[in-house]
Amino acid sequence: MATDTTDARRLAALEARVDALAAREAIRECLYGYCRGIDRCDEAALRAAYWPDATDRHGPYTGSANGFIDWALAKLKGGDGRLIHMLGNISIELRGDVAAVESYFQAFQTDTDAQGQARETFLCGRYIDRFERRDGEWRVAARTVTYDWLREAAAPAGTEAERFGIRQPVGGRRPDDPWYALLAAVEAAAG
Repeated sequence: MATDTTDARRLAALEARVDALAAREAIRECLYGYCRGIDRCDEAALRAAYWPDATDRHGPYTGSANGFIDWALAKLKGGDGRLIHMLGNISIELRGDVAAVESYFQAFQTDTDAQGQARETFLCGRYIDRFERRDGEWRVAARTVTYDWLREAAAPAGTEAERFGIRQPVGGRRPDDPWYALLAAVEAAAG
């Protein structure tokens, strides 16, 4: 009898650990999807990262996450700038169906200023997120972007580095980025 009780406790502990690992992985994948969404102007990926009633405090924007997505895409689609977001040091504190998540980010951005001059921006900060699990799915319910470091500079004149020649392909927006071609090929092969 004692062995059955011990085995049941071990099984319950193992199930809880597996659930926590699955939750952490789902949260990381959501964060990565957000980064791809903003870098590639992929509206579907952005909206999939947030719950429909989510909020976002993101630089000068404070309001609904849907409003942030509309605001950001309008700003990004109008220009020819490039974005790259990198994540690191992701801390996830699970509390049932809610998680406190802190994700360090580095963002590299290029665009043009009001005078038409090319400029580069390097941002470091953290996404401070409240994630919620609803119907088994984890998404951002509330986000505050905290900026820890920023550097802006005029873009260097000239072309890309010539040591290895011109780098191709160049990343693009949805659907022109190579990622979307790979997804379509994998889906067709599986199909």
